[in-house]
Amino acid sequence: MSSRLVFTGKQVVRYETFDAPEPGAGSVAVQTLCSLMSTGTEGIVFERRFDPGTHWDRWVRYPFYPGYASIARVTGAPAGSHLAVGQRVALRAPHASHHVVREDECVPVPDGIDDRSASWFALAKIAFMGARAAQYAIGDSVAIIGAGPIGQMSVRWASALGARTIVSIDTVDSRLELAKRGGATTTIAKPIRDAIAHLAGCADGDRPRVVIDGTGHAEVFGAALEAVRDQGRVVVLGDTGSPAKQALSSHVILRGLTIVGAHDGLRDAHWSPDRICRYFFELALSKRFDLSGLVTHVFDPKDCEKAYGTASSRRGETMGILFDWSAT
Repeated sequence: MSSRLVFTGKQVVRYETFDAPEPGAGSVAVQTLCSLMSTGTEGIVFERRFDPGTHWDRWVRYPFYPGYASIARVTGAPAGSHLAVGQRVALRAPHASHHVVREDECVPVPDGIDDRSASWFALAKIAFMGARAAQYAIGDSVAIIGAGPIGQMSVRWASALGARTIVSIDTVDSRLELAKRGGATTTIAKPIRDAIAHLAGCADGDRPRVVIDGTGHAEVFGAALEAVRDQGRVVVLGDTGSPAKQALSSHVILRGLTIVGAHDGLRDAHWSPDRICRYFFELALSKRFDLSGLVTHVFDPKDCEKAYGTASSRRGETMGILFDWSAT
């Protein structure tokens, strides 16, 4: 019997059993080893922190099966498959012990990357979309607001892509320490409004050319417009549940700012999700992406109520929250 997590209402999560389907032509069966909680997305959905009429409101219907970052082992593959039984794969799938998916939904996980580190592939893909929107150049400067999971991945992409000045802004010291480990050159332990004054000379006497808002908090957007240099670029990467509260200001016109959004659902003709995932694994293998210490909590899926309660009430103490399915 297979098992999975399901939201049945606001702040209600259940561990339930189900019958997994048999694999058909072109599909593979996998058994999940671990799955990483997307604390931002899943937190908004779990707590219903979104306004009526938003895309969140249209998306969240019960029963809702959360999660999209699983590392699994292949248990069944058709003849001629490029995947082998026993091989580890990454797949965008909800929190569940077993899945049957198309072969092309699975990306092989290279030897040398442990399951915990590999599970960051999906959040790394989201942050990569922000890095693409930022259009980094060698020696560039960026301030990343929020040092949560998306902020951590954003710091690492900025570092890997050649940014010279990388400022991580958050109010939690432990998160900023992880950002330093990932490549942040400067950290500011203040709310963004209070941090703006410290950005004035951070990049060759000027403010950063790029500011990434990875928080998902609508109120941060206005501060991001103030924080960037004249004719700079603001990347809205955190997906807020209250987009109507993200108000423009005179900074946009008077200072010639560019605002660009980046979202997990966007597709690029060259940078497919599969290619981004493989690139992430390459960087992790070469140690250009330091992923150590990012998983702070591991839960048995049966303790899902405690896991989501922890994510909701102790966000400053958490980073990566992992479900361990190895015993299911």
